[in-house]
Amino acid sequence: MHSDAVIVGAGVMGTSIALELARSGRSTVVIDKARGIGHGSTSASSAIMRFNFSTLAGVATAWESRFHWENWAEHTGLPDSAGLVRYVRTGLAFLDVDIAPRALYLPLFDTVGVPYEEWDTDRLTAEIPGIDTGRHWPPKRLADDAFWAPSAENLGAVHTPDAGYVSDPQLAAANLADAAVRQGAVFMLNRAVTKVVRHSGRVAAVLLDDGTRIETGIVVNAAGPWSGRINELAGVGDEFTVSLRPLRQEVHHLPGGAEGTTGMCVADIDLGVYLRSEVGGGLLIGGTEPECDPLQWVDDPDTVAPDVTKAVFEAQATRAARRLSTLTVPNRPRGVVGVYDVTDDWTPIYDKTDLPGYYVAIGTSGNQFKNAPLVGGFLRTIVDQTENGVDHDRHPAVFKAPYTGHTIDLSTFSRLRPVNDKSSGTVLG
Repeated sequence: MHSDAVIVGAGVMGTSIALELARSGRSTVVIDKARGIGHGSTSASSAIMRFNFSTLAGVATAWESRFHWENWAEHTGLPDSAGLVRYVRTGLAFLDVDIAPRALYLPLFDTVGVPYEEWDTDRLTAEIPGIDTGRHWPPKRLADDAFWAPSAENLGAVHTPDAGYVSDPQLAAANLADAAVRQGAVFMLNRAVTKVVRHSGRVAAVLLDDGTRIETGIVVNAAGPWSGRINELAGVGDEFTVSLRPLRQEVHHLPGGAEGTTGMCVADIDLGVYLRSEVGGGLLIGGTEPECDPLQWVDDPDTVAPDVTKAVFEAQATRAARRLSTLTVPNRPRGVVGVYDVTDDWTPIYDKTDLPGYYVAIGTSGNQFKNAPLVGGFLRTIVDQTENGVDHDRHPAVFKAPYTGHTIDLSTFSRLRPVNDKSSGTVLG
């Protein structure tokens, strides 16, 4: 076989990249070891759309992405009858916490034009009846008596009314795949890449586990938690200044939800959780990697146990109930397990590499689903510039956002960047 470009990974990132490379006129093949589109990390995403990031490029990317989700039919080129995902606008309350202070991201909101309201304790109480406004930082284990102690301080929040979530993350990837197929892309599922072949110092082909050889001059690694393995096959990564590792994560579902939240998303690093309403009712609860909880790093994503654990469920659900007094915690855990692809600073890498023709869209798990509509455009921009002889390292590519008009400096996502010391060090960026 021959293809202008081969993308490894058919999650929401790989399908978005496939759509844009196919739109650019390149023949495109997508390889995934799973049996379906979006069956990896994408299927375990909470799919929250928020704008709180520690970099200007991060905020501008999220703000632009919101318009793509709201205009999904236009973005994908698919008819409304194709079964498209919905963007559910709920608003988000980002509770105050010292490691992600308002002074860090509100100037970025002002620059980008993200609407927001600053809520004091009284306003927060009025908007979310039954909320505990106590400042509990740092998060603590349930066995620690200090977890249950009353707080002497109260906190407020920043409310962004345009935040929300995407109704079905796996369907979003399927929509992008359908759009890419209409542009000529080919998907090869249940196949694994076993080798990235070099010739004359650049990418020449990929080999698959069924013996297929695909001649190509462009490979994009969008393999999520398997991205490190693909980099090893390609012999790249030694030059990266930012490393990445697979991390097991759980997102839990509580039926019924909590009264008074009006479906609003809540980001609560102070207690170590985030919450959002679920389509059809109920509440999704995820963790923000508090230091009191051991992180579940994994060597092989294929060996991760698929069932949620009672201990993690109780920790996250009880922290949520500590914040929302109307929340009822059931005895039986329910939720999904995913494996995230995490960089040192929870900022993704969208870049070329020192192997000509080999590109990466990695370290995206946990907080980049929202930006998937733009990631395809980012990689297309970097590929176009690099393949035309411009060094992205010396002359970083920029992406012009079609809805907001912002110019996004893609060097923010460089493999050679300094580790972002302004990051909260959590899934919330």
